[in-house]
Amino acid sequence: MTREDKSGGNTLTTHSWVDRYLEHVLIEKGLSENSLSGYSTDLASLLAFLKDKSFRLEDLTERTLFLYLTHLRARGLQSRSLARHLSSLRGFFAFALDQRWYKEDPGQLLENPKLPRKLPEFLTREEISRILALPDTATPLGMRDRAMLELLYAAGLRVSELTGMRVLDYDAQTGLLRVFGKGSKERLVPIHYTAQEVLGRYLDATRPLLRPSTDFMFLNRSGKGLTRQGVWKMIKAYAAKADIKRSISPHTFRHSFATHLLEGGADLRTVQLLLGHSDITATEIYTHIQAGRLRSIHQQFHPRSSM
Repeated sequence: MTREDKSGGNTLTTHSWVDRYLEHVLIEKGLSENSLSGYSTDLASLLAFLKDKSFRLEDLTERTLFLYLTHLRARGLQSRSLARHLSSLRGFFAFALDQRWYKEDPGQLLENPKLPRKLPEFLTREEISRILALPDTATPLGMRDRAMLELLYAAGLRVSELTGMRVLDYDAQTGLLRVFGKGSKERLVPIHYTAQEVLGRYLDATRPLLRPSTDFMFLNRSGKGLTRQGVWKMIKAYAAKADIKRSISPHTFRHSFATHLLEGGADLRTVQLLLGHSDITATEIYTHIQAGRLRSIHQQFHPRSSM
């Protein structure tokens, strides 16, 4: 069976088991459209391979999976993409076992490839200050940009969390943001006084000038919700004006938020909760930044380091 991939118009091979699984993760787990599309593409790739080799999904074995992974490697799939691919397969196999489609997990012996540890890019406090000072708050769009930049840094938001935020997600009395993260998981994040003041000015005086046609917090010049691409372009433009040479994105503000909290003495568990990480291992990557910083300070100031 085939169906059309809405993201690119390509025809994807599918199967009733896969359709049931995708329906499950959409309804039960509340995955984003991008995540669902990734799962669908990965599983369609497996189905296409099986069809080409005249294998059936119902008869999948560890040996067949090994052949499939060898096929992916031959296509030039890198370790990070392969690890994501395996994650999609494991999720499907877990669901298939729960449905008793398989007697045992055909992917139980699959091992993730070793991934290089990539440290997140972050901005210094001085660079953050330069960017935050750039928007012209005398104009509606400049005031909007200042409020968005403040929130990205004050709350460590993902760009999807920022663009998906509604007006009622902010409680001005408590200074708390209600944030819906991955899988629609909700968390409350406090923001500091400066961010509260800027956001309050935007919501009270500026947002009405944009003639809202939606309850999204941040709007484009037509009064509709901003897209993630719009936020990316905005940040690229301000980074260039701030003379920041390296490439940055909305996620750079999230990395900077976490890094600066840890530098200021926050504990890892608190940062995990503020970022909305379900597993603390995702937060632990920031400790590597701290270790490098401590080593640099030690080498610079310890009297025996220069001997």
